[in-house]
Amino acid sequence: MTTARVLFLSTLLILGALTGAALHAETSAKSDLKVGFVPGPYIDEFKVGVAPELEKKGYRVRYVEFSTGLEANNAVFKGEIDANVMQHTIFLNSYNERQQTDLVGIVHVPTPPMALYSKKHPVGSPIKPGSTVAVPNDPVNLQRALWILRDLGLVEIRDSKPVDVSELDVIKNPGGIKIVPLEAAQAPRALDDVDFAAIQGNFAIYSGLKLTNAFALEKMTTPYINVVAVKQANAGSPWAQDIVAGYKSQTFKTTILSDRFYDGFTLPDYLKR
Repeated sequence: MTTARVLFLSTLLILGALTGAALHAETSAKSDLKVGFVPGPYIDEFKVGVAPELEKKGYRVRYVEFSTGLEANNAVFKGEIDANVMQHTIFLNSYNERQQTDLVGIVHVPTPPMALYSKKHPVGSPIKPGSTVAVPNDPVNLQRALWILRDLGLVEIRDSKPVDVSELDVIKNPGGIKIVPLEAAQAPRALDDVDFAAIQGNFAIYSGLKLTNAFALEKMTTPYINVVAVKQANAGSPWAQDIVAGYKSQTFKTTILSDRFYDGFTLPDYLKR
């Protein structure tokens, strides 16, 4: 190999190393964080409890709001935003499976449970045969709604994978409950037209509904507590871990536990007294 060629290759290697180092430094010294949200309480949680901790470390937080979770996930995957806060692990896994993506949750956040609401019937009154019940039309959250109806003794459902659930999984419906699938965000508005609606916690809170006025709350388990989602490659990055630290900070804990607004929310283990 000629001396000139050796020098040329050496120069390329040095330039590549310098470029890689510069990219690493840029990632480590990231100053802007773009975080996505859908309607609900998660943006307020972040603003009052997490953002102050990030700002102390020199970050500038930019908030991006989306109408649907699919848009928010797509934006993370494409790198248009760094993270989003709006979904539980079961929904996230379902999205990854269907879209062939690799988003991961890095920390759980306080989450209001799905609940059954009505504008036509007072809390505590019996749910009559033939009542209409609006439910989310995506399989994962439809399953949660059916579990609420099951726990009330209104229906029986077969065991199914969350991604495969449909109204056909109702195998017994002795009272003839009429199940009306709707886009989840439309459920609060549907209360004027149906007897009851199973409404995801974020949309209920955003619409001014209170957990204390619900007919029934879901029995929420850990996989249904919402998470901060990022691309898998970014999960261990300094900025992602600073977001985690913000949620686990004393600032966030004091904010959440001192505000009665969060009564009834399901709390992550790091916030439990």
